[in-house]
Amino acid sequence: MNIGFDQPLYLLPFDHRESFETKLFGWEGALSAEHTAEIAAAKRVIYDGFQAAILGGAPKDRAAILVDEQFGAALLRDAAQQGYMTACPVEKSGQKEFDFEYGEEFARHIESFNPTFCKVLVRYNPEGDAALNARQTARLKRLSDYLHGSGRLFMFELLVAAEPAQLQRLHGDKHAYDLNLRPKLMVRTLHELQAAGIEPDVWKVEGMDRHEDCANLVAAARRDGREKVGCIILGRGEDNQKVRAWLATASSVSGFIGFAVGRTTFWEPLVEWRANRIDRAAAVEEIARRYREWVDIFEKSTGPRAESARLTGQALRRWENEGGHR
Repeated sequence: MNIGFDQPLYLLPFDHRESFETKLFGWEGALSAEHTAEIAAAKRVIYDGFQAAILGGAPKDRAAILVDEQFGAALLRDAAQQGYMTACPVEKSGQKEFDFEYGEEFARHIESFNPTFCKVLVRYNPEGDAALNARQTARLKRLSDYLHGSGRLFMFELLVAAEPAQLQRLHGDKHAYDLNLRPKLMVRTLHELQAAGIEPDVWKVEGMDRHEDCANLVAAARRDGREKVGCIILGRGEDNQKVRAWLATASSVSGFIGFAVGRTTFWEPLVEWRANRIDRAAAVEEIARRYREWVDIFEKSTGPRAESARLTGQALRRWENEGGHR
């Protein structure tokens, strides 16, 4: 199976659209040209922070940005010219069901920017709405076939939010869900999507607290000839301490090739800058510092990886011997 991307990947995602409009800027409804320009300017601050991190020592050949066409077209083009890896979202922003941002024109937009990765964000719980999951799966299969047929890399951001009945069984304890139920649901989701013919090169997934859960996720991602498929950990807007813990756990597991930490990197500096509590240069510097902090966690993790590879291999063989998750 000729899929996968298993090189280190340190991604700064700022493809947020709806959350920028409504939560960072407090705007509702259609955007004016001036509003669009303001959001684009804020995203330029993030991009400058990314570039400052590279100048400060973060490895350029492992660094990447994820930004949208709507507010970041100029940044995507500049990053490609500068030799950075790029990723661009395909999904509509701010809705629970995956659909194409540009409808039937999705391929034309991808070809126009030619990003290193095409990314989707999908909310999928295998115990959730079956009809919803089926609709999403059909669209995702179409995208997967197009991307691999055109030689493009597919990045899949998976969010497995708790269903009300699942939380009820756990007495409303979201931490218990994250620790004990979500990792198993994530593995089930990978199996279901793979069985439907959806083949990401990189899985972008929520953090997990236990090494074993990370190893099981990699085993699912790499089963049945998918040995080069990579996983990256996302930040989910958590605080610095939680993100550091998630990154430290994932970075010790062979198959987790990097991270995609967005809001924890840039949100607070942007809020402070927009409130005139810090100047633009300070916001750029703080974004660069935070991104380098995440990079350092992964760069320092090379030592434990041989043992991690052995454990991940054991997990993969265990899944195969058990016939996968049923």
